[in-house]
Amino acid sequence: MTTTTTPASTDVERLRAAADFVREQETPDLLARVLPGLDGPELRAMTERCRFAHAALLVFPPGERALRAELAAAGLSPDGEARPSVVVRERLAARHGLGYAGELDVRILRPAVYGPGGEGRAVEVFALTAPTGSAATIAAEERAADREAHLAFDVERPDPLVLRGLRAGFLRHGAAPDGGGYNPHEDGTVFYFAAPDETKTPYRRVELYARGDHRDVLAEHLDERRAAHPAETLLRLLTGAWTTQALAACAELRLPEAMSPSTARGAEELAPVVGARPENLATLLRYLAMVGVVAEEPGARGTFRLTEAGLLLREDAEGSVRALALMYGGPFYESFARLTHTVRTGEPGFEDRYGENHFDHFAHDPELAARFDRSMTASAPMFDPLPRHPVVTAAAAAPGGRTVVDIAGGTGELLGRLLTAHPTLRGVLLERAHVVEAARARLGTVAERCAFLTGDFADVPADGDVYVLSRVLHDWDDERCRAILRHCAAAMPPEADLLIVERLLPVDPSPSLATAWDLHMMCNTGGRERTAAAYARLLADAGLALVGHSPLPLEAHVLHARRR
Repeated sequence: MTTTTTPASTDVERLRAAADFVREQETPDLLARVLPGLDGPELRAMTERCRFAHAALLVFPPGERALRAELAAAGLSPDGEARPSVVVRERLAARHGLGYAGELDVRILRPAVYGPGGEGRAVEVFALTAPTGSAATIAAEERAADREAHLAFDVERPDPLVLRGLRAGFLRHGAAPDGGGYNPHEDGTVFYFAAPDETKTPYRRVELYARGDHRDVLAEHLDERRAAHPAETLLRLLTGAWTTQALAACAELRLPEAMSPSTARGAEELAPVVGARPENLATLLRYLAMVGVVAEEPGARGTFRLTEAGLLLREDAEGSVRALALMYGGPFYESFARLTHTVRTGEPGFEDRYGENHFDHFAHDPELAARFDRSMTASAPMFDPLPRHPVVTAAAAAPGGRTVVDIAGGTGELLGRLLTAHPTLRGVLLERAHVVEAARARLGTVAERCAFLTGDFADVPADGDVYVLSRVLHDWDDERCRAILRHCAAAMPPEADLLIVERLLPVDPSPSLATAWDLHMMCNTGGRERTAAAYARLLADAGLALVGHSPLPLEAHVLHARRR
């Protein structure tokens, strides 16, 4: 007589087998089986940083009562809260082409099991309630493939260094990135790996679990996985414009000002404050949560609080990037739509869009010019080390006081830092008329030690001791840069120093912010980023010599030049 195994009895058998497996394993032995070749000091180091925590599987009960009965039949506790499983729900939705993961009711329970030494462990049970419809179809396919079954190791004392080290060890021994996510309901980050082909366990997937929010390291993990899926990589790249506009809309609506990092609010409550339709605002909030600007409140679906990143989109935040978001989502976004024109003709896309160059256009629109000047302060952290630069400290220590000349220094962000750090220094700011007035107001008390000159590069004043060109040369082509540097050389006394702040293009194919800004400058101003060698050649053409250069934050550099 043939016995037909029902889905329910299959789930009970699988639960019982998983529990037996968890009870038997020692962490070092299991790691060595999961990652063949892992041994010696590396195995000991990895064992110190993570411990075997659970085996997981996905079951398909018709309802919660049936789930509890299956657990009891497998010798596992039927008690415990069944919480939403965000990561598995989203994996299933993506795998089966569902537009909205919320269509799936996936719950997670962790009935306790104890290891051979009495260690507290668990069987992690994902339950997809699948009575009818699309969930039933998904259940049938997943039951056959068993894709969510995995082993999990908890990371002890997780921090970015430990997590990156563990990831590197897994990859070195043949494991491959296989997704992951952050679960706000339990404040935990998971990193999934496909086990190497030589693995000696029945489980083909492995999880590293780190308590807390580690989405910075997770992003690196997910990027490596996407590299193996070119179509997915391209799709995510192509939708980058959506993120730019979502951030710009967030800033323009002043959504961050209406939200709080400590109190979650929903779209219905926020909509009248920011002047939006609740249903459309809810869509925007979900997208902003996906990119980390807001976070959905655990246990209160549809309500959101502001993250640390989102705070920076407030206008009054220290280090605010609100103006930058509005520039990138506004005039710079418009000009980038003309990038093909720029590549074909050499004419900046900005000029093709607005009929005049970047600087003339801003000069005709005081509100836009002020926004641009504010946006420049978003990169101010690159200036943090400059007050300690040897050229600056030597000038500050010289008897009688020395003068720093900031050429096209904007509203004085850098000059103000130098004068504040060194009370013996005097300053000169050369800028356009409307910017000079803004700088005078911004510099506050140090403005008493500063002279303000209205003019162009031909008006660089003589007799300074330290001259500064910060993020100026990348605005221009080589011919214009030579002219600017010649004006500087003509004004500089023989012993004066010139400090140039720019991003340097790498000399190899390594990723760099300078490479991105090179495209940006080409399209918006007709300028470019350069290598250190290219700057040395420009300086030499102007009668100056590059003494050296050193790194700054945000992948910037300060180049030091003197008259030859």
